[in-house]
Amino acid sequence: MTSSYFNPSFATAVETADAVRGKHISASELLNMTFQRIDRHNPTLNAIVWENREEAVARAKHADDALAKGNAPGVLHGVPVTIKESFAYRGSPSTWGLPSLKGANSPRTAVAVERLESAGAIVVGKTNVPVTLGDWQSYNSIYGTTNNPWDLTRTPGGSTGGGAAAVAAGLGCLTIGSDLSGSIRIPAHFCGVYGHKPSLELVSLAGFQPGPWNGSAGYPMDLPVAGPLARSARDLALALNVLGGAHDDDAKAWTWRLPAPRHTRLDDFRIGYVLDDAITPVASDIGAVYEKTLSALSKAGAQMERGWPPGLDPQAQMNTFAYLLFAFVTADMNDDARKQSRTRFESNPQDIAAEAAVAPHARWLHETRRRLAVRALWQKYFESHDVFLLPTTFTAAFPHDHSEPIDRRVVDTPEGKRPYARDMAYWVSFATLAGVPATVAPVGRTGAGLPVGLQIVAPMWEDGTAIEFAALLSDRVGGFTAPPAFAAAIGA
Repeated sequence: MTSSYFNPSFATAVETADAVRGKHISASELLNMTFQRIDRHNPTLNAIVWENREEAVARAKHADDALAKGNAPGVLHGVPVTIKESFAYRGSPSTWGLPSLKGANSPRTAVAVERLESAGAIVVGKTNVPVTLGDWQSYNSIYGTTNNPWDLTRTPGGSTGGGAAAVAAGLGCLTIGSDLSGSIRIPAHFCGVYGHKPSLELVSLAGFQPGPWNGSAGYPMDLPVAGPLARSARDLALALNVLGGAHDDDAKAWTWRLPAPRHTRLDDFRIGYVLDDAITPVASDIGAVYEKTLSALSKAGAQMERGWPPGLDPQAQMNTFAYLLFAFVTADMNDDARKQSRTRFESNPQDIAAEAAVAPHARWLHETRRRLAVRALWQKYFESHDVFLLPTTFTAAFPHDHSEPIDRRVVDTPEGKRPYARDMAYWVSFATLAGVPATVAPVGRTGAGLPVGLQIVAPMWEDGTAIEFAALLSDRVGGFTAPPAFAAAIGA
């Protein structure tokens, strides 16, 4: 029986786990309500593209039996969650939107997902992605298009768009996604939820790959990470404590703990910020929300300083980010495509994408040295500052646009059309390149009612500082709000 104060549709993961442990609701009852919401709302959203009903029911019963016997539950005991389609999960495909992988089920589960389950979480399904995770929208020929719960004509973002839409619509308490070019942060911003890009290598990416995973090692990761999305900042910290730490042989040598946040009051934070610039200007409708947020922080007594860290060259950082990004995504390029890239590069030495596909390993080493120098610059800055605030991207959620080629797409803003491929990743590139943590927190909505998320960057390994700042910020500007069309609880 549910308690009168507990709303299973939109409770946080912390509240939900407490309700299950306190026997205000059983894991089985909660799971049944979650699947009722999925049945009602997912046909409209198309956020969850593979369901795990049979195993989820069995796991919920096991969770209830364990609790009845007095067995100590995990911190996510009985909590329903979703996972991004790109993570291996036993008995399910990880297609990454590629039709050739549609029927190729994995025999194993990704390490990050195993950790969620070990903490008691119940996986209800997998969420939609773009093809090869290579877009800021979530659609493919296998599963179709995912819609934004705030406006079904608009995208929820990508590549963790399905996950962000599911969390915002109350289809599970939290989700796990991945982030290279803002794939957690931009969907969180578009859907009005919290998202966290962890410090590089904090969360294992073993089992994060297209096709079945047999336990073999993947590529070393110098940019991508895995992390959580949720309806509260406290849930991000809870999930990160579950997800983070050494894996396999590394666990023999070292353990990890989430460092305490630097401060627990807003007025103690030393804040740097840049919320607009000439390279990639922010649309005025989200810029107005950011200005209100700055005003709220000022009234809270926070110490604030506008401007980039000394020595930081935004355009140079963007160039290094672009090179390493294209080097990563072209790792499996076939010979014909690589020959075409060489021809492009020879005709245009300024073509970074082509150069990344054909340059020698020595060039990657030079760019990696630049990447590490950028991290050192940010770490120096964080000796005198605690967090740095940035836009998440230049626009709020935009209408679906599946036109090809991608580099010809444009986004309408109040100030006119903007180039899609060139501008979308600019603001998220800084934290990705440096490998530092970044939390996106909902801070308001545009005049058209679309969510706006603020990006909070913190020092390397100090993920808790960004998350705590996001939690404190919610007390001043509000946090998650359920999209009106999905706000009604089951039975209402």
